[in-house]
Amino acid sequence: MKAGLVLVAAVAENGVIGAAGGMPWHLSSDLKRFRAITTGHPVLMGRKTYASIGRPLPGRDTIVVTRDAAFAADGVIAAPSLEAGLEIADGKAAERGVAAIMVIGGGEIFSALIGQAAALRITEVHAVPDGDVLFPAIDPALWRETERSGPVRGERDSAPVSFVDYVRRVPLAAPTER
Repeated sequence: MKAGLVLVAAVAENGVIGAAGGMPWHLSSDLKRFRAITTGHPVLMGRKTYASIGRPLPGRDTIVVTRDAAFAADGVIAAPSLEAGLEIADGKAAERGVAAIMVIGGGEIFSALIGQAAALRITEVHAVPDGDVLFPAIDPALWRETERSGPVRGERDSAPVSFVDYVRRVPLAAPTER
């Protein structure tokens, strides 16, 4: 089985997804959706994203891509390269019997993998915060919006959000060995 890649991110109107090692907002409604989308799947992230979360994610295989050979954390699988991380995540997806690997950041990982992704699960944050990490542009020639809800603003959200799903307009070729 070759699992498909799904990029999952909260993205501000100016493309910002991160600021100073964290997120420039607090969005309880996004966290609830994130949990629902990712639970039961392998999640792939970079070391900085893991540092911002600070712990493995319950109910998910937490795979962290890092060049730091000494990196170790309980409940986390360290991968020395993006290719190794994808291979590990694909194996975990097969073990779980799921068809998707959830890619959850950060900016470098998203930029490297958007060209291989089958779908995007985006929370559009209706704000324009300062930030230092950006999500790659979503090209409408390549991505078709399949579902949209919102905008909504939960009582514990610092900004209104819309939940938007995309699929690739032209499906990827059959997977090859990574």
